[in-house]
Amino acid sequence: MSVCRMWLQSNTGAHFATQAAKTWLVPKIFAWLHSLPSAPTLFVEPFAGGAIVGLTVAFEGLADHVTLVELDEQVGAVWELLINQKGAEWLAQKVSNFMLTSASVDQLLEIQDPALPDLAFQTLIRNRVNRGGILAKGAGRVKQGENGRGLHSRWYPQTLARRLREIDTIRDKLTFIQGDGMDVIRQHQHKESTIFFVDPPYIASDKQPGRRLYTHSEVDHGHLFAMLSASRGEFLITYAASEPIIELAKAHGLDFLALPMKNTHHARLSELMIGRDLAWLRRLRGRTAPA
Repeated sequence: MSVCRMWLQSNTGAHFATQAAKTWLVPKIFAWLHSLPSAPTLFVEPFAGGAIVGLTVAFEGLADHVTLVELDEQVGAVWELLINQKGAEWLAQKVSNFMLTSASVDQLLEIQDPALPDLAFQTLIRNRVNRGGILAKGAGRVKQGENGRGLHSRWYPQTLARRLREIDTIRDKLTFIQGDGMDVIRQHQHKESTIFFVDPPYIASDKQPGRRLYTHSEVDHGHLFAMLSASRGEFLITYAASEPIIELAKAHGLDFLALPMKNTHHARLSELMIGRDLAWLRRLRGRTAPA
C-alpha cells in the first residue's frame, strides 16, 4: 500500500481545509490525470488548504513537480515550515509530546504573535480541537466529539506525527508559495505542461458558508473562470453546487457535472466538477448526459 493511500484512509491527517476532506475526489483525480495525453511537468493547487490533492499527486508521482499556494497565514505557516524550512521533524516531535487538555490548548492558543513554527503548531492543534477543523475566527471547540471522546476525538498524535514525516520524504517534489493563488495561475497560464486543480473558497451568499468557514473568502470567481478558460494547460475546478457557478461555467463554455458527496456533518450535498471536457468523468461514472 502506498504512503499516499495510507494517508487517505485515515481521517487523522493534517487536513486544514475547512470543507469536507476531499478524499472522495482522489479516484477522480487519478482518472483525470491518466486521461491526459502526457504527464504534467507542473501541477499547481492555487487554493491549497489541506492540499490533499497536491499531496496525492506528489506521493504517486503523477507530475514532475507540485506547487501549493495558500493565502491564509495560519495554514500557510504549516506548509512553510514543512516544505521551505524543513521543519517536519520539529513539528512531529511537538505533536508527539503535547499533552492535550483544555488547559494546555488554552495556554497554547493564547500565545500572541507566535514565531512561524509555533504558529504552525497552533494551527495543527486548532484544526484538531475545533468543530469540523474550522480555523476561521469564532469557530467553536469540540465538546462531545466523535464516539464521545470529547476534545480527544480527533487527536491521534502518533499517527499525525507519522504523516508529517511522510510529507518530508517528498519535500523535494513540492514548492510552497505563501500568497494569492490567482497570481500564481496568471504566472503559469501560458504553459501547456502546467495543469491546475482549483478548489476555491465557497462563494459567500445566504446559502453558501463562505465567510463563516474561511478567513479569506473573497475571490473574483468571474476572473478566475476567465483566466482558467484562457490557460493553455488543462484544469479541473470543484465548487459547492450553486446556480451562479453553473452560470459562470456555461458563460465560459465549460463542461460541468454535479457529484453527490457528504460534508463533515454527513449532510448530502452536490459538488460541481468543472473542466473543458469531462468525458473521462462520465466514463468513470457510467454516465452519458451532463448534469
